[in-house]
Parts: sequence; C-alpha cells; structure tokens
Amino acid sequence: MFVLHIALQGCLRCRDVVYGLTSDTGGHIRYLLDLVAASAQDSRIARIVMATRRFEGPPGPDYAVPEERISDKVALVRLASASPGYRSKEAMHGEVESYAENLIAWIGRQPRAPDIIHAHYADAAAVAEIVEDRLGIPFVFTAHSLGRVKAAMVGDGAANDPELSRRIVTEEAALARASLVIASSRDEAEVQYAGYAAYDPGRARVLPPGSDLARFAQSRPHPRIDAAIDRFLHDPGKPAVLALARPVARKNLAALVQAYGESPDLQACANLVIVAGTRDDIDRLDGDMAATMRDLLVLIDRYDLYGRVAYPKTHRPEDVPAIYAYARERGGVFVNPALNEPFGLTLLEASAAGLPLVATDSGGPNDIVETCGNGLLVDPRAPATIAAACLHILTDAPFRARCVAGGARAAAAYDWDRHAARYHDLLGALLARNPPLRTPRQLLICDIDNTLVGCESALATFRRWRSRQTGLAFGVATGRSFHSAMAVLEQQASPRPQVMITSVGSEIYHLDANGVTYTADAAWREAVSDAWDRGAVGAALGRLDGLVPQGPLEQRAHKLSFFGDEATAHRVRDRLVQAGLPANVIHSHGRYLDVLPATASKGTAVDHVRALYGLPEQAVFVAGDSGNDVEMLRARTQAIIVANYSDGLASNAALKHSYVARTSHARGIIEGVLHFRRALAYAS
Repeated sequence: MFVLHIALQGCLRCRDVVYGLTSDTGGHIRYLLDLVAASAQDSRIARIVMATRRFEGPPGPDYAVPEERISDKVALVRLASASPGYRSKEAMHGEVESYAENLIAWIGRQPRAPDIIHAHYADAAAVAEIVEDRLGIPFVFTAHSLGRVKAAMVGDGAANDPELSRRIVTEEAALARASLVIASSRDEAEVQYAGYAAYDPGRARVLPPGSDLARFAQSRPHPRIDAAIDRFLHDPGKPAVLALARPVARKNLAALVQAYGESPDLQACANLVIVAGTRDDIDRLDGDMAATMRDLLVLIDRYDLYGRVAYPKTHRPEDVPAIYAYARERGGVFVNPALNEPFGLTLLEASAAGLPLVATDSGGPNDIVETCGNGLLVDPRAPATIAAACLHILTDAPFRARCVAGGARAAAAYDWDRHAARYHDLLGALLARNPPLRTPRQLLICDIDNTLVGCESALATFRRWRSRQTGLAFGVATGRSFHSAMAVLEQQASPRPQVMITSVGSEIYHLDANGVTYTADAAWREAVSDAWDRGAVGAALGRLDGLVPQGPLEQRAHKLSFFGDEATAHRVRDRLVQAGLPANVIHSHGRYLDVLPATASKGTAVDHVRALYGLPEQAVFVAGDSGNDVEMLRARTQAIIVANYSDGLASNAALKHSYVARTSHARGIIEGVLHFRRALAYAS
C-alpha cells in the first residue's frame, strides 16, 4: 500500500522539529511523524510520502529543501504553491489550487500512484478533493482541531472573522467528501464534529494516537534544565505546577496564571512553571504568540508572582523528559488548561513521567483521564476550579498516588503500533470494498461486553465460525455509544458487524457499501423521538437521591445514563410516572441505569432490523449476558444466554424460553445458534 500524507501547515521537517517556531508548528506535526514511523514498520505498507509546502525566507532555509529521505520507503516532499514565503493556516486557503496542481503533477511523475491520501487539517483535505476529482484517489481526513470549536471559544466575535468562516466551510466540505474521518477521541468524534451539517457519526473512527512513552517513563532530571527553571524561583524545592504548551490563546495559559495568582494557598505550597515554546524576542513571535506572552507577563506582574513563577525562554525537544522529571522529583502536578484539546499528547507524556494531571474537560483529556484514572478534569474557564484541583492533588497524598499509578497505565493504553495496525486495517478495508449482505437468510445480534468479547480464545473461535456463515448477517446490540463500541470491536479484531444497535437500543447504524463506514438509521431515530422529551426527563430526575450522572460522553440525544442501585431504579420509574413522562428505564450490573424513550430498547431495535431485512422470527438469534439485554432476549423466541451471565438472567421468569449455554462468551453464542438451528431442522 502506498500512502500519501498531505500536511500544509507549520514548519515540517523529518527531525529536530522546533515546536512553537510558528503558531502552526504544533502537535499535528508530532502526530504525523510518529504515525509515519509506526506505519513504516508494517510490511503491508510499501511506501509513505509526506507532502508539505516548500517556502523560502523565514523561518529558515530547511523548508526550501525539495525532499528529505527518511528511509527506503519514507520521504518528505516539499512542493511549491502560489506564494513563495511562509503562510499561516489562516492564509493557506490561497495556496490550495496551485499546490494541488503541483501535487497532481508530482503524482504523475511517480512509477505508481498512491493508493490512498491522508489529509491533515481542512486545507489539506481541500487539496485532496481536487486530487480525487482528477485522479480518483480516495482520501481520509484528520482535522486535528476544528473551526467550530474555535468559534465557540471566540463567541460573538466569530461571526465577524471571515477567515474562521472560510475554515468552517472548508471543514464541512472535508467531512462530506472524506471516505473516512479519523478522530483522536470520543469527544472529538461525538461532540466536536456534531456541530457540522455534514457530520455523520458512522463515518468517523476513534483511533487514539500513541506516544513514545518509554523515554518519559525513564526520564531523569538534568542539571541544565533544573538551573534554567530554578533561577526564577525563591524556593525551588517546592512542588511545581507545570504547564508545557505553545503560547497561543487556545492553550489558555493565562487562566492558569490567574488561578495561581488568586490562590494564596496554592502559592504557599507550590511554584508555577510555564514552559511556553521557544523565543528569542517576544516581538518576533508568530501569530498570536507575542500577544499571549505579553498577557502572561502582565498577569505575573499584576499578581506580583516574581520568585514564584518560572517561564524559561527556550527548550529543545530532547529536554522535555527532564522538564517533566523536574516537576516529578518535587512532587508536582502537570496542568493542561486549554480551552479545547483535541487529544493531549503532553498529558500522556507527563503521566508516563510520573505526574498526576489537571486537565481541561473539553476534548481528548476526557478519554485519557477516564481510561487511566490519572488526574482531574476541570472547566478551563474557571480559574478557581483549576486552583482547587491542583491543591487537592498536591495535598491529598493517597489520591496523588492513585493518579500516579493510573498514569503508569498510559503506555499500554496509547501505543503507536496498536494505532497503526488498526489504521492499516481500515485503509485496507476501504480499498478492498467488501460490501454487506443485501439479502441475508438469518440474523444474529449479540451483546458486546462479556458476551462477544471477554475471552480471547472464544472470540478467535467465533471469527473462524463467522467466516463460514455465508447467509448470516451479524450485528451487535450494546449499551456503549457507536464509537466506544467500534473501538472495542476493532481492538479485539472482532468480525465487522453489518448492523450496530448502540446506546441500549436508542441508535441503529448500518454498514455502508464500502464495508467500513456506517449510516445512522433515520427512520429509527424518528421512531424513538416520538413523545421523548429529554429536557423534561432530565429535569424530573435532577435531584433524585442516590442518582449519580455518568460522564458527559455517556449522555446521548435519546439516552440519559446514571449510576444507581435497584432501589434507585424503582424511584426513577416512579418519578417519571408521576411526571407523566413515558420512558424506558434499564438497570444492569447492579449499578448502571439508563433512561430511554419508551419505544427504545435493544428488543424493539432488533425487531426494527428484522423487519428491514424481511426475515421471519425463526431466522433471528439474539445473545446476551446481563440486565440490559433482557428486553432483547424477552422479545425473541431464539434467545441465548451465555454461561457467564449476570443479573440472574437464567432465573428470570420472562426468559424461560431462552437457551442457557453451557459455554461462556462467544462460544456460548455459537452453541446457542447451533442449538436453535438443530431444533428448527428437527421441527421441519
């Protein structure tokens, strides 16, 4: 496979990238270089080219070099566009057409055209659209950051920013045209993209970036780094509240200085260390970096923080592990206060180095902190909350220890090799175009957690069995969201479902003809919307004792999710009846409580799919293991309960017709299907 990456923004080179050299030289470059390094290790990849802009003058001569070779199969190519000099992302739209023409000419000179293009940022996607129109090469899209998110930060002023409006239009086109959208987090895929008219959740995949975390886990202090920071501080032995980010407005470093400046308690127990890019002269900084640095200095002066705040002028990429080690050795904390953070590689690095986190609740940090349990999420617009979170970690030793232990799990959770394997599987599937069954003879729908997955050997057996079921349409029904479910299925190398019933039956997605992306079932969405008043349901349950909301990402348009015991579930049902609000309340595993439209459940969703396929009842099998599968199991005559069931399913009077398998997990699914097939053959 020949993969062509297009990345026009910032100052891209193969090694020794000067992050922060310009306002656009940031995390997307690190992401691209790490992805390419991991991709190159896969034998399925024959060639990788990164295509960027060639420009002369500042920031330096390196960016006028036409080509850099990294290895036998990896190269960086710089192609000219209309303007000879450096251009910021706000001005990049003027380079799109000329760059696309030069890229098409370059492709024409190659012995073989790329199989697929990966566009990084929307202007690169605009180039990819032109290439696809002319040469037929499909492209995938990674946004890295989004104009609508920035517009929400800017507020009313966004309407008067023509560059931002143009960027949003370009992003809309990219989302509409890309064969696949690759997101770094569920927040990006489920929240940030949702504001776009072209948004279709089934066309996005969440592939968390990896990170070379070994060098951070092994980080050690360095005397030069210690001296560069200590020279600012009266008491350099105190714990350090550390931030490391480019000095651009969206990184919100000013809020951290404000949080520190307005908290005497935090000043008493810790120093503040801000490593904000590299600068010789503030006046020479690119974009809004100069203004941001001046704002930071004004705040330091306003709160008279001299001797308590360090803000070194320069650092090299190889210095970063030692910077984390500086804070770790002093019992400090790492803070990312960004208004929005699409992913947050620095959070993984800091965690691997042994630092607990205080991170923005907007973007990828939601996934990282949920996965690793390595810190606290805060509202980045609430400085007092930032200060309180830092103080909690710094003063509660057992909690800090739990956060540090959670951070040690980051390396296993965020691995570039794992990312690259899933990425290549998706690219290969897009090119292979293996369509779903149009007229299946039978349908199997099963739960995911502890039914389909949970036993590796059983899933391997299921994969082999599934490959031989030529007339069987396979689907899943889960309490997870689409993206959460898809991540689990692809990480476990599950067979790709033809239909996905997600969010406890309140959403349905069907596999597209390309065999990779999915389309939401609009008819089902309309059906479950009937008589559903989400706001009224939320208000009615707002102050119910014992009812604790699950995280923001678990709340869906047609699902409200809580934690609560069985008694709480009864109170929820009673409260909704008293309020005259029809709803379906699902309680499972003794603690998960989901409130859905009255017409929504796994059972009704399966019946909707059965009707779409025109299948009789005897052609449908369902399998599950827990309380949120009851509706599905009760509604189908050929219901399978796997041996590792919970919530007393086997003794549930409504499920007496079910087959209780002797084997667990995916083997139990196979056992149940074979049982019902034999029974049907015997009856006929």
